[in-house]
This record gives sequence, structure tokens and C-alpha cells, in this order.
Amino acid sequence: MDTRPVIECKNITHYYGNRLIYKDLNFEVHKGKILGLLGKNGTGKTTVINILNGYLKPRAGVCSIFGEEMDSLSPATKGRIGLLLEGHIQHSYFNVMQIERYYSRFFSRWNAEAYFRLIEKLQVTKTQKISTMSCGQRSQVALGLLFAQDPDLLILDDFSMGLDPGYRRLFVEYLKEFAERGDKTVFLTSHIIQDMEMLIDDCIILDYGKILLHEPTEYIMQNFRRFTFVAKEKTGNTASLNILRHTARTSGDRWETYSFASGREVGEALEAEGYRISALKEENLTLEDAFIGLTGKY
Repeated sequence: MDTRPVIECKNITHYYGNRLIYKDLNFEVHKGKILGLLGKNGTGKTTVINILNGYLKPRAGVCSIFGEEMDSLSPATKGRIGLLLEGHIQHSYFNVMQIERYYSRFFSRWNAEAYFRLIEKLQVTKTQKISTMSCGQRSQVALGLLFAQDPDLLILDDFSMGLDPGYRRLFVEYLKEFAERGDKTVFLTSHIIQDMEMLIDDCIILDYGKILLHEPTEYIMQNFRRFTFVAKEKTGNTASLNILRHTARTSGDRWETYSFASGREVGEALEAEGYRISALKEENLTLEDAFIGLTGKY
């Protein structure tokens, strides 16, 4: 049994000109997992996708897929990868039936049922042209064509672009069912976090230049908290304590901070930072709230 990661990135460093995108980026994606690479616009999510697929050569480091390095993927390995770049679809002059027939010729494991099951949910006719569809419907057609390839690994770059909440939820449910039924591995990027907590098994939160966090989604949801407190003044010397994230005044004498630590540890850390606190409260978070708590609001 092959226990190697499906995706492995080691010490990836990349620049655009003199601008550092990230330095010594390391992560793995294991078989059967749905991993979300989450980050604000401009943090380098699409750059990771391009490096993975050999479209872009990093300044340093190496990525591999199914044990093959990014710049020398064999045709057999490429055939196991389903890639979607920002939901784009070509040949929009085809209708729903024609585009399925066209793409089916290029993939030996083509599964037309996976395509048409998703199409049925779109409330479009099989003779409707792609060019007459809404942006969300076109994106769903592209996703359906991807599923029909029956890839072992799906790489989805900002799949939610152009999808309204209804279509986004439809896709999330369909993708999770598809991945679990076929023991697929999924690597996706997004800056829209709302639906990710019900989809992804593991979460990488990417900040400018580095990975802030790589943990199971369940661990983040169960352990990361927002703490609010009252502090009328901050006095004395401050200590550098890594357990606190983005401590800031919200209004008047009310403040907030985020942490994986317990309430007692947070209280002690705030006191060590020079805050005189009262009314310390903790709050469970959605994944979107946790993302903001880790990356900051801006």
C-alpha cells in the first residue's frame, strides 16, 4: 500500500520580482482528505496551484503529486488529476449535451452520469447553450465536466467564484458526496469561507508570506475562541506572548482577542501584557470568524 502523500510541497519559496510571496512553504495532502487552502486575495493561493501543476517554477523548493515532481509529471499522472482554474469553461458555443460529448473523447475513465446528475440540479435543458447560462450555471457545468473525468485528485482554484449562495451550497454538498463515495482527494483554494467548515477535513490558512495554521477543521472549530473583555487602561511593560492573536479595541473600553488557550491562560496573558481586565468572556466561532481572528480584519 502506497502511504506517500498525494501532494507534498517542500520549502517552496517564490517571488514576483522583488516581492516575496512565501518562504519555505511546507505542507502535505493525504489520500481521501479534502484540504482547503484559505487566504485573502493576493496571498498566493493560485500561485500554489500553478507551481503544483508545473506551470510556474518557484525560486526554491519542490512539489510532487503522486510521487512525481511538479516539472516532470507523466501523462499517466496528469490523467489522474482534475484541475479547475477559477471556474472557467471554454467552448461556450456548445450546448449541454454537445460539450459532454466533446470532452468525453479525451478521458479514458469518463463517467457521464456524474456530469448529468449535477446538470439535473441546474434546471437547464440539455439543448441549452452554455453562452446563454448565468455565471453560476456555467461554473456548475465546468464542475460537472471535472467530476465526469473521474480523477483521483481534484484541484479546485476558487471554485466559488460566480456562484450565488444557493449554487455554492449545492456544489459543496455534491463535492463532499462525490469525494467520499469515490475515496477522492481534494485540494481547493478559496477566500470565501462560509461553506468550508461543512466541506473540508483539513485547513491551511495562508497569510502574506507564510502559513499561519495547518490543522484539522474540527480542531480549529473546537479549540479556537474569541475573548472579549473590559480594560479601561493598559499600563506597564508588555510581554510578547504568542497565545494571543490580534488583540484590539472594539469600542470604548471593550476589547477582543483570539486564542487556542483556555480562559484562565488568556486572562493571565492579558495581565502580563499590561491590561487591567474585567468581564472576560469567551465565544465559539464559525470557521469564517476563526479565519478573521487568525488573519486580522483587513
